[in-house]
Amino acid sequence: MPPKKKPGKKKGKKSGASSKSKTPTVVDGVSTTEMTKEELEEHIIRLREELEREREERNYFQLERDKVNTFWEISKQQLEDRSAELRNKEREMEESEERHQLELKVYKQKVKHLLYEHQNNISELKADTATAIRINQEEHSKVQGLLRQDEQNLKIKLRENQFSSEDNIRILKKEHEREMHEIRRDFEKKMEEQKKIYMKNTKELREKLDLQRKNELHETEERKNNHINALMRSHEKSYAEMKNYYNDITLNNLALINTLKEQLEERKKNEERLERRANEIAAENRRLVEPLNKAREENTEMKRQMANYEKDKIVLKQTKVLLKTCEKEKKHTEWKYEILEQQFKQIETERDDLYEKFVLAIQEVQQKCGLKNILLEKRLTALTETIEKKEAQLSEILSSSNLDPISLATVSRKLGDILDSKNGTIKELQYELARVCKAHNDLLLACEGKLQQFGIPVQELGFRSNQS
Repeated sequence: MPPKKKPGKKKGKKSGASSKSKTPTVVDGVSTTEMTKEELEEHIIRLREELEREREERNYFQLERDKVNTFWEISKQQLEDRSAELRNKEREMEESEERHQLELKVYKQKVKHLLYEHQNNISELKADTATAIRINQEEHSKVQGLLRQDEQNLKIKLRENQFSSEDNIRILKKEHEREMHEIRRDFEKKMEEQKKIYMKNTKELREKLDLQRKNELHETEERKNNHINALMRSHEKSYAEMKNYYNDITLNNLALINTLKEQLEERKKNEERLERRANEIAAENRRLVEPLNKAREENTEMKRQMANYEKDKIVLKQTKVLLKTCEKEKKHTEWKYEILEQQFKQIETERDDLYEKFVLAIQEVQQKCGLKNILLEKRLTALTETIEKKEAQLSEILSSSNLDPISLATVSRKLGDILDSKNGTIKELQYELARVCKAHNDLLLACEGKLQQFGIPVQELGFRSNQS
């Protein structure tokens, strides 16, 4: 603190100035000419004290001025240093911005290449899938054509068999009527004597033939049912694992088996109808033979019995021929089933190969997209951290540099512009990353749709969508 001035300071100065001029000086209301020696000495001592005080104050203010000048020079030098550092930081930020723009261009180019490669892979997969579908549809159409042709042939054969059976029945009926007319005319008196023998032999022979025929029909029916059941179980077991795309072939095969089964049932009904007709003819024969029993001789009766036996043998032979035809048709059906099964295995093998290729392609694309996304995220995180560090350092520099408000506002505005530019770049990178993730997820959705169309479970592939 500078020494305080006494109240008589200004008056002393006035008296000193007046002493230089030859006019008398008035001190405390008394002129110097009128003062005594002691008063003048006191006045001189007081003036010297005031002079000493003025010198001390001058020295103090000179020291203060030197300190202010020194602080000004130091602050000016610090301001220049901070300005140089700020310019260096701005230059580094500009270089970082240029490197960032260059890296951004490189990443954009890489993303374009990746999208192009991704589009090519999708096009190739679509072309391969369309080719496989077209081939399968052509083979399916061929198989359907063959099955329709076989069905028409079977219907034609069944119709011919029905016509031939009806013709045989009409022929047999006419022959029977003619023979009965002759027998009734020639042997009315001889049938009564041979009635018991005829009835006994006829009954035994009919029981024997019926038993033999029933056994053969039962065995044939049992083998046929067992084979049909085995075919149906095998068919259902094999084709239960197929997907929706092969349902048409399965339904056609089942329809063919059901058609064959219905044909066999229809033939069984025809056999039963023929049997009922034969029983009716036999009943009519017994009714008409009663007036002729007395007139039939044993040899003639045995010949007639042999004739009936031959007729039954012919009917049985025709039945066996029909059974062989059914067995041939069954073998032909089995052969066609084996061909269809081989074609199915071949198609299944091609499907597995296509499935493996498709899985490898999808996994490769997914790995590439995931790697690119991870690199972009790491780069974006590193840039964000770098900008935050630079911003913190710059804030510390600005707070410690003691700049004037105008310079501080200018620097803050420039820094805000640079940060806005950086934030805009970061947002663009985030948008680009989100767009790439969305494109990747859209690709996965499209692939899942295609896999569901072909009946391939999506969970086996382990697809995972990227979160933007």
